[in-house]
Amino acid sequence: MEVRFWNKEIETLDRPALEQLQLKRLRETVGYALQTHFYKNRLAKTGITSPEDIKTLADLKKIPYTTKDDMRESYPRGLLAVSSDEVVRIHTSSGTTGLPTVIYYTREDLDNWTENLARCIIATGAGRADVFQNMMSYGMFTGGLGLHYGAEKVGMTVIPIGGGNTKRQIQLMKDFGTTVLHITPSYLLHIHDKLAEVEVKLSDLALKRAFIGAEPHSENTRKKIEDLFHIDAYNSYGLSEMNGPGVAFECEYKNGMHTWEDGYIMEIIDPKTGAVLSEEMEGEIVFTNLIRRATPLLRYRTRDLGYIIKGACPCGRTHRRLSRITGRTDDMLIVNGVNVFPSQIEEVIMRIPQVGTNYQIHLEKDGALDKLIIKVEIYSKLFHGEMSELDNLKRKIKEDLRASIIINPQVELHEPGSLPVFEGKAKRVVDNRPKF
Repeated sequence: MEVRFWNKEIETLDRPALEQLQLKRLRETVGYALQTHFYKNRLAKTGITSPEDIKTLADLKKIPYTTKDDMRESYPRGLLAVSSDEVVRIHTSSGTTGLPTVIYYTREDLDNWTENLARCIIATGAGRADVFQNMMSYGMFTGGLGLHYGAEKVGMTVIPIGGGNTKRQIQLMKDFGTTVLHITPSYLLHIHDKLAEVEVKLSDLALKRAFIGAEPHSENTRKKIEDLFHIDAYNSYGLSEMNGPGVAFECEYKNGMHTWEDGYIMEIIDPKTGAVLSEEMEGEIVFTNLIRRATPLLRYRTRDLGYIIKGACPCGRTHRRLSRITGRTDDMLIVNGVNVFPSQIEEVIMRIPQVGTNYQIHLEKDGALDKLIIKVEIYSKLFHGEMSELDNLKRKIKEDLRASIIINPQVELHEPGSLPVFEGKAKRVVDNRPKF
């Protein structure tokens, strides 16, 4: 496999040189942070009053973690480190509760973000000859605009359609020979279900790759997408607080997401104790942004769970790789005292061939006990009219789930297209239990 780079010198820096660059940029970032009211007070309590107090990368551990609550309490300008006339853009989180988290950008900040996204795109084998259809939402959400500018920097032809209007999405894919999509995995699976409805065959399309993200998904979901469309699907990771997409991205080898460590210091911590964990130990992902002046963030707790993959990647990039996201510290479900992550359920059902592309997890009360109901759509072409087939499928799903999550769920089988469809982030969990 021929490996292509956007900036080979940076992407293949040896570890000592990369850590030296991180240290230089960490000192600069601490200097920016000290310009904010929030960090000036917080760092003073640790004895850090100037960038020179950071002697080595190990000094990062002296800095307390930053949380989403800290950002909300600092809303709207408590984390702004530059004068207002240097700000060229504002993004906010897409959260639905409480105040949003706000991120300010200077022109240099946007250029740095775009540079990282160009690296991501080239790492997948895509390039200027591609037609890029961006199905992520534009606006205050960072997903759409981030990849848009990265694709333009690479020289791709960009179709900035955003989310929704499935029939038009498919028509544009066909008419303009779209080769690369940026899309949530659930919506891409929905598009496949709609191809026959609009009388478009896979052979009518020129698709080669999809950049999938914005919602957790399993390896089996990726494989299902690749098998259905005959394309390569690349996992990506980002969050609004760290700029958005482009923090980490898979290369053509698809064996973990390269985190651009010249721009981000990555730590994995025990979510309960805060202790930093070693490589290959799963925990909460923590990032320090090294390439943003307007809104510096030090040791930000993402609430996402994952681990650092040990060893070198065959592509030659030296930046360490992050695993796919295995869950979140705050989306864990407690069902009759058992801890369950939605990603565990998806991992099981998506490896069953008869299961379609849409599912939902419902939680209800049955007396004093919780009731877990898994609703899945099935492929009608695999059903031959025998009730015994459906009974056997339900039994298999229940047994496989129980082996994975211990709980014995109720399983409902639904016709294709009968469960709700979401053109943005899919709402997979419906918790109808009373809140006390």
